[in-house]
Amino acid sequence: MDPISTVPPTTRQQRALVVDDERSDRDGLSAALRMLGCRVDAAENREGALGRARGEPYDLAFIDLMLGDESGVDLVPALLAANPNLHVVVITAFGSIETAVQAVKAGATEYVQKPIDPLRIRAIVERSAEERRLAASMSAFERSGSGRGESLILSSRTPAMQAALGVVQRAANSEVPVLLRGESGTGKGALAEALHRQSERAKEPFVTVNCPSLTDELLSSELFGHVKGSFTGAIRDQPGKVEVADGGTLFLDELGDLSPTIQAKLLRFLQEKKYERVGDQHTRLADVRIVAATNRDLEVQVREGRFREDLLYRLNVIEITLPPLRDRPDDLLDLARHFLALFCHAAERPAMELSPASQQLLLGHPWPGNIRELRNEIQRVTVLWPSRMVEPEAFSVRVCGQALAGPRIGGVHSLADIENEHIRQVLAKADTFEEAAQTLGIEPSTLWRKRRRLGL
Repeated sequence: MDPISTVPPTTRQQRALVVDDERSDRDGLSAALRMLGCRVDAAENREGALGRARGEPYDLAFIDLMLGDESGVDLVPALLAANPNLHVVVITAFGSIETAVQAVKAGATEYVQKPIDPLRIRAIVERSAEERRLAASMSAFERSGSGRGESLILSSRTPAMQAALGVVQRAANSEVPVLLRGESGTGKGALAEALHRQSERAKEPFVTVNCPSLTDELLSSELFGHVKGSFTGAIRDQPGKVEVADGGTLFLDELGDLSPTIQAKLLRFLQEKKYERVGDQHTRLADVRIVAATNRDLEVQVREGRFREDLLYRLNVIEITLPPLRDRPDDLLDLARHFLALFCHAAERPAMELSPASQQLLLGHPWPGNIRELRNEIQRVTVLWPSRMVEPEAFSVRVCGQALAGPRIGGVHSLADIENEHIRQVLAKADTFEEAAQTLGIEPSTLWRKRRRLGL
């Protein structure tokens, strides 16, 4: 590790976890982070890292790609499950595009090679501190109501969303479980929190458990807690989310990924309100209301033997289906303006406005990532676009590249433009000229004339 004494320390103190099986690298990076004002813990393997993560909230995690015979990338989802806002940096001595892509897909924020430049370490620490500051500012902004987040969650101009919100209002004060269905990113978590806020449990905790990417042992501990010594890394007694949520609402996010073992434990808790911490024989009670969410077809999983039918019946007392963003065109621009105001306020920059062309662009994009994708796009715009008027070029290639490549159905285009673009795309995909003509439903001679007119 290069010396960092020439780099002035950052003024933001953060909590960092260093995971590396090489002691010299572990100690060197830990020392560099301490000089930048961080409070640092270190671990040499997966078990040690998870044990520390269960007991302490971290802002940063530096993980070596190779931890003995294990991959550091496999550790990333488990750490993020314990702390979804963790800034994860994967480190390696031998970098490649494939491993970088793998790390990012697992949830890593950054991917760097050894030896890490001291200035790079400083930049990572400061970037993480800025993310925390923006997150805190946005939370305060949303709580104040000036960001109109409450009205956007609890109102809509789309009939399918209005129906879902109507069920929320009617179901809020009941005690029965609620199952939220919909694609990833449609706002199931926000709706679950809205359901809690409208209920008689509103003054009690609202607690979320992210079900995917956790082993049975970790998820059992996450849900029900554990006692000291129950497994490697269990250095103290730890209450679970069920205990923390006592009196309030427990939100199980993406429960379609639960293993049979956890499904059985959850079913018993739903039936009896009883549970035991991992490694403990003492039976405890908790009064929580269960709200669950899934993007999977649980009925198909029941037929395939991957989800318990009795558990589905217990959870699916009240069902609410959220429509995807592409089916909410009347709400899309309202949400975009909301996020634009939110991120401008957080970044302390003047208010920004969507140009008419940008509005048309947003309405034409299919938004496969739904509200989450829209929020990320708007955040990117507020960071990178210099002007107060947001033009189509401000958006990522994923959004503007697809839209600017050719006219879209429903866009401001002539019939001739749409026909020409369709012919171009069919010709590009067809193996033969005759196949293209057959797909278009016209004679090859007609297609030949149209192709010549287009200059193809």
